[in-house]
Amino acid sequence: MAEVEFTDAFTSAAGADLASALFEKAYGQAPTGVWSAPGRVNIIGEHTDYNAGLCLPIALPHRTFIAVSPRKDTKARVVSAMNPDDVVEVDLADLKAGGVEGWAAYPLGVAWALREKKLPVSGFDAAFASCVPLGGGLSSSAAMTCSTALALDEVFGLGYGQMDAGRVTLVEAAIRSENEMAGAATGGMDQSASLRCQEGYALLLDCRPELTALENVSQKPFDLTAHNLELVVIDTQAPHQLNDGQYAERRRTCEEAAEILGVANLRVTADSIARSDDPFQALKETLDALPSETMKKRVRHVVTEIQRVRDFVAAFAQDDIARAGRLMNASHDSLAADYEVTVPELDVAVAVARENGAYGARMTGGGFGGSIIALVDKGRSHEVAQKVADEFERRGFNAPRALAAFPAASASRDR
Repeated sequence: MAEVEFTDAFTSAAGADLASALFEKAYGQAPTGVWSAPGRVNIIGEHTDYNAGLCLPIALPHRTFIAVSPRKDTKARVVSAMNPDDVVEVDLADLKAGGVEGWAAYPLGVAWALREKKLPVSGFDAAFASCVPLGGGLSSSAAMTCSTALALDEVFGLGYGQMDAGRVTLVEAAIRSENEMAGAATGGMDQSASLRCQEGYALLLDCRPELTALENVSQKPFDLTAHNLELVVIDTQAPHQLNDGQYAERRRTCEEAAEILGVANLRVTADSIARSDDPFQALKETLDALPSETMKKRVRHVVTEIQRVRDFVAAFAQDDIARAGRLMNASHDSLAADYEVTVPELDVAVAVARENGAYGARMTGGGFGGSIIALVDKGRSHEVAQKVADEFERRGFNAPRALAAFPAASASRDR
């Protein structure tokens, strides 16, 4: 059996060196500075964000690094280590939404979004180097947009990056870039995690629309070392696709259910059930009011998943790791049976992790491919990942990749 591949995070110095070297090769001079932003992994709370629910991401130690220098004109040039000979150039003065194709839409869209807010962003040269795995549902795109936002903020003296309140503006620019320039559906969890997470903490994100961007986050201690634990992320290498209509279909079903129930969103329903004297009966009555079995299943997942986020935060705070693990398991089982967003690779990886001693294991991200996470005793990440890789080989699946995750710091300047 082949040894499973682990993706190590760059050190700050190594990442800065790689981005700087690419910048000098592409543009013939040293950059003004280097910034970086992390990918993220969601501990629990899947498909809840667009239902005004709760989710609990952490920032990964794996980051995207951007070396930047400002220009005196309005031209912007970007290059990536993925294709170091292909420099993409646009004129920001003429740029419109949807005006850039491919990977470059993400960073150039950030500059466009900041300029749309009438902020003094002009041209720049940038080079990217990243260790955030692509296609595994770990928000490599948010790592790129958020590193760009922080870099442009400092290079052009915008003044938003030094405080959490200001970073909300950068989060909004990163979201707008993904939605309007790259055409990617994103609800803001990824960008909030990349720019607002703290080392050693998970970010409890409350997606109710009536909350301000400062009211909707709180930091929850998530010290794995203190509990002698590790979190292993296993990228199944199954195709990760959300653009084939499956995501939109589930979102539309949830919105239709809320309309039938007479509420603004399913968070209202979840909170009402949680406050009732008999939550099980209240959930049954809610589901009985819905017209189809599919809609019942979708709503059941959302309502129970929102409560699982609350319960997970409480269990971890009470050092009840066994219960926290059971909640992770219940989350995956609900995503498989009720929301129907798993694929065989995700289900097999979760089953193998559980069989080999994980306290809890679940798919993370939107589903239909991507990654799982498993909460394991310290020192067991490689062993569990190898068991998954061995089973994948037996079944003829693509070889998975893995990485060790811990709650890392948000976007920062590295040089």
